[in-house]
Amino acid sequence: MKNTIRIAVYPGSFDPITLGHIDVIKRAIKLFDKLIITVGNHKNKTPLFDTNERIELIKDATKHLKNIDVISSQKLIVELAYEKKAIALIRGIRFVSDMEFEFQLAWMNRNLNSEIITVFLMTDAKFTHLNSSIIKEVNEFGGNIDDFVTPEVSKKLKEKLNAK
Repeated sequence: MKNTIRIAVYPGSFDPITLGHIDVIKRAIKLFDKLIITVGNHKNKTPLFDTNERIELIKDATKHLKNIDVISSQKLIVELAYEKKAIALIRGIRFVSDMEFEFQLAWMNRNLNSEIITVFLMTDAKFTHLNSSIIKEVNEFGGNIDDFVTPEVSKKLKEKLNAK
């Protein structure tokens, strides 16, 4: 019997979560019954926030939304999706330039498990310039990031800056 609940997985490093991420999350929960946000660690990146901090920031940022789980995983994302009975992976798109890398990921994931589809969701135009690296850099140089992240993320980023 097929799964009647439509579950999607939204993977990312979310270091930190931005309003652009939240916009994609809101779009995804309109399409799926449940969304599993999965915090991963990129071996080529050194995160500012540890995994537990990122999970807590995401939970805080999405506490007003329903049917969301936030977890971490070190598995291949298609393996996790299969385990969680997900039918789709969510990927946020900002610019056409994102597409080359995202297509590579989607095709690899499709080769690993053809049952899991990749759904590309465009973020609102007002968030297209955002990514976590830019947010961290603007914060590091004392710029105002309050329009791009939740109040809790802004507070935690400022704490990290002051701890240096």
